[in-house]
Amino acid sequence: MMTKVGFLPEETSSFVGRRAELARLETALAERRMTTLIGPGGVGKTRLALRAARAAADRYPDGAWWADLSPLYDDALLLPTVSDAVGLADHTLRMPVEALCEWLSDKRLLLVLDSAEHLRAPCSHLLAELLTTSPGLTVLVTSRQPLGTRGEHTVRIQPLPVDGAPDALQLFEDRLRTSDPHAGLEAPGDRAAAADICRRLEGIPLAIELAAAGIGRHTVAQLATRIGTRFDAPVDAEDLTASRLDLLADDSLWPRRHRTLRTTIGWSHELCTPLERLLWARLTLLRTDFDAETAREVCTGGPLTPQEVDRALQGLVAQSVVQRDGTRYRMLDTLREYGRMWLAELGEERAAADRHARSFLGLARRAHEGWTGPDQITWYHTVADTHLDLCAALDHLLAHDVAAAQEMAGRVGFFWACCGHLSEARGYAQRALESGPVEGPHRTRLQWVLGVAALLQGDFATAEKYGALCTAVALYDHDDEGMLGATYLSGLTQLMNGEPAAALEAAERVLRMTETAPPDGGPDGRRATATDCATDTTYEPTTSESGACEPATSEPGASGPAASGPGACEPTASEPTASESGTREPGASEPGGDSAPLESAHRLRCRLITVFALTALGRLAESGRAAAALRRSCERGGEYWTRSYADYQLALIALLQGRPEASAVHARAMLAGKHRLRDSFGIALGLDILAAAIAAQGAGAQAARVYGTGHAYWRMVGHPQRGTPELGPVRETCELQARAAVGDEAYQRAFERGQADNAEVGLAAALHSDLQL
Repeated sequence: MMTKVGFLPEETSSFVGRRAELARLETALAERRMTTLIGPGGVGKTRLALRAARAAADRYPDGAWWADLSPLYDDALLLPTVSDAVGLADHTLRMPVEALCEWLSDKRLLLVLDSAEHLRAPCSHLLAELLTTSPGLTVLVTSRQPLGTRGEHTVRIQPLPVDGAPDALQLFEDRLRTSDPHAGLEAPGDRAAAADICRRLEGIPLAIELAAAGIGRHTVAQLATRIGTRFDAPVDAEDLTASRLDLLADDSLWPRRHRTLRTTIGWSHELCTPLERLLWARLTLLRTDFDAETAREVCTGGPLTPQEVDRALQGLVAQSVVQRDGTRYRMLDTLREYGRMWLAELGEERAAADRHARSFLGLARRAHEGWTGPDQITWYHTVADTHLDLCAALDHLLAHDVAAAQEMAGRVGFFWACCGHLSEARGYAQRALESGPVEGPHRTRLQWVLGVAALLQGDFATAEKYGALCTAVALYDHDDEGMLGATYLSGLTQLMNGEPAAALEAAERVLRMTETAPPDGGPDGRRATATDCATDTTYEPTTSESGACEPATSEPGASGPAASGPGACEPTASEPTASESGTREPGASEPGGDSAPLESAHRLRCRLITVFALTALGRLAESGRAAAALRRSCERGGEYWTRSYADYQLALIALLQGRPEASAVHARAMLAGKHRLRDSFGIALGLDILAAAIAAQGAGAQAARVYGTGHAYWRMVGHPQRGTPELGPVRETCELQARAAVGDEAYQRAFERGQADNAEVGLAAALHSDLQL
């Protein structure tokens, strides 16, 4: 959930006891810069850290932020995971740790690293650097062992008390009612039996929860007897027919409390049906939360049919092995560990990894095909939210199926570039190219991803190189889509280097070469090009054309356009409805045009190059008409990424034509689209244009605050202000006009307020036309 500033996960069940521990943590967080909660698995470290972080969040102006490290199998994605957690989407060529240190250097925030025990050395090294360079940073870690970082303060978490204090018994009763709302401890002897269960389980919260969930048709007294039998039974380490969890009860291998938890997990495992046990093992391949469809794709095989997967999944939820939140599911790390052990015992590790990789290759294919369409935003968020699983699938395919890895890296690369995962996009594409020969569209796509990632990182020479390579390969392969993509990459590189005429000439030539059917009614049975649009005298930029709206205040991970609630896209008095303005929701049919073929993503992006080039050349009337036509094409398919850049160009054009009110409307439309896509780079560009439009209307303090928020977003992507060369004078004029309107002192106060605002809060404020200071 969103805290006032920051992000902490939701608490999905009741929190019991721990008053003394919370008081100790409150003191530790106030007095120490790094605190590590240590204790055995299942003792409740994560829940305690979450409750303590939420209680302390208001003390940190820059928020409390949560990074779950349990899905990471090694340290390769440690830095990206922590960077994502604190809102950094670095677009530079710097070392990732350098970018993260710079981002945190002036912030006062609480960072929580959950489940760090398997990455102790890398986490210790990273935190040593962050704490040295970021004096306002406080860190809370959960781990089974201390990290060994200098200055680390440890707080050991014990199980719940079972003698005298009611906490363990209260937890058992709460979870009993969760599994069966009609259950309770009212029958004679139930409380005594429940207390005996808690003592047998030594007050370990996860063990108590599993026991309560596994009661099934038994009475509490029967459950106590079964658990007693299990724990009192002698263990024969030579008996290979015994439960694998019983074998782990050897004193020489496991401390007593670890044995208690593992024996309880083994008992829960035995309560499952054979198919539930098989599903438990196979689900451990999933690194992130998942839905039922993903479970079916990854786990179906042999006796587990899709229908059996559904049934077994619900059985695991009932046993508290899998947690359910709406339509999403997740497994606790301790239970995942046991499932992985069983997967190895079954000899299914390779087969399960193959199924997992095939599933996420299929997701990459569907996302790539669905990019230009009404589900673009949903796919964008899906790729972002399954990042760790996609990386795991790619790693497996690079080792076992190079051709599939090459296809997948090419298909998912542009999403990653848009999501801010530039290092991963570039790294995986490079590894895929170097892993073996690749021909045709897959080679062009990989080279294109490398070029786009390099361009967004400011490496124009590399972008130019790959643009030329893509062009040559696409020409050789007679690949129209490859040519359009190559022209977009080369054209954008030329625009950034101040060569708009060359970019326009190449884009127009390739658009003509690849044209087929006319979705925009171009002359002579052709698709409309920028030249056609320049002769279209019907364009008039209006408020209604922009479709401006405010982003919903939502937590990271929320998917899809906001349709209701505060900040949703709703018509205002000055904003016509969709039917009045000609704008439509994604997927809706355009009157009289529902049978027109949609343009490909590469073609839309190539048309965008012509718009940028015409604007840079000062041919504003032509550029405005081309941008409006491009926007209509994007609307037809529910496409947002290119459409928002068309809005950006319409805002810039209106500003350059001396129409700041229209410019502000278009800029807000662009920002709303980029917010839905979580595109921090695009938001930074849009805020600069919006600030300039507000300054041109004489509202200097408002412009300064929006400009300050824009600077906060530029820092988020690690760049000073970027963009095509014509933006430089626009930004300079913005600042001069704003300072002239309110004076230097008032300008500076408003600018600093915008910089200090939480990014989401500042963006929401900027999208209100009546921005208050």
